[in-house]
Amino acid sequence: MKKILATSLLCSSLLFAANSDYNYEITPMIGAVKSEGNLNLENQKVFGLSLGRTLSEDAIFDQLEFGILGSSSTDYESSNQDTKVIRFFSNLIKEYGISEKTSLYALVGLGYEKFSEERFGNEDDGFGNYGFGLKYKLSQNVSLKTDLRHLITFDGDNHLLYTIGLGIAFGPKAKPMPMKKEMPMDEPAPMKQEMKEEMKQPVKAVILDDDNDGVKNSLDDCPNSKPAAVVDVHGCDNVIDLNLQFDTDSAKVKNQYNSNLSDFALYLKKRPKLNATIEAHTDSVGSKKYNQKLSEKRAASTIKALKELNVDTNRLKAVGYGETKPAVSNKTKEGRTTNRRVEAVIQN
Repeated sequence: MKKILATSLLCSSLLFAANSDYNYEITPMIGAVKSEGNLNLENQKVFGLSLGRTLSEDAIFDQLEFGILGSSSTDYESSNQDTKVIRFFSNLIKEYGISEKTSLYALVGLGYEKFSEERFGNEDDGFGNYGFGLKYKLSQNVSLKTDLRHLITFDGDNHLLYTIGLGIAFGPKAKPMPMKKEMPMDEPAPMKQEMKEEMKQPVKAVILDDDNDGVKNSLDDCPNSKPAAVVDVHGCDNVIDLNLQFDTDSAKVKNQYNSNLSDFALYLKKRPKLNATIEAHTDSVGSKKYNQKLSEKRAASTIKALKELNVDTNRLKAVGYGETKPAVSNKTKEGRTTNRRVEAVIQN
């Protein structure tokens, strides 16, 4: 009965993970197990693998983990016999960030342990476990993880398990959800048509427009507009703030900004002759090279979200500027939040 219960729990975990649509994390690990003294079992060296699936933002826990740990040959202290132990486990994990790269996590779950040689009260049995750990990000996709777990079998035996491993993240599949929210959009100034009408009439002097934006130099506050840019009456690029802000070291578009994207998608659909350059930025935390790549990922994830709103991606161009164009100072937390932004430059 115990074997059936534990196996059912593991199968349900696998089923839940298979039907999810979120990031994975695979963690090869090594460690050791110290059993309580009455079990006559020496300390065990263990090694194994776990697979985690990130849950939705609405879930109480952050990740569902399931895995397996095997031990090396371990002696029974009061005899010349030895045994090997295989443990299957499934846990729910909650993570608590304490810095940009470091976080603590707590876990709780169930498992099943199987002995190759059952002796001195050491028998195949299910167990519950809980614990806590530390996670340190080595790179964007690789983290060093270590944790301590207390295992209690259904018969009341106790084991202390400690592990260290490398968490390798892969498979992002975040999907935006539609919401409604008003976002003001500035209309492009129809200056080029006015310029054409003006050119039809005789002039006594040459009208200069060095950047060819339809606004003559004497009225142009932005004399170096981008080619084909739609400009306002002052000759400046028509830039639309999409009001998207990202978490530190993240290129994920949060669901709370989906209404902003929906409004911008509608804006483009009503103006099929216009294109847009999606420009993404970062704060100054981290290296310039890393921030450049991060900004490019933010621009790409924004275009992906617009594509899912049926915007023709042939009308969109992704550009990342890293930390080179801050809107405000990066010296404050609020300033850094503001600088993790995305803007759209409208073009013909």
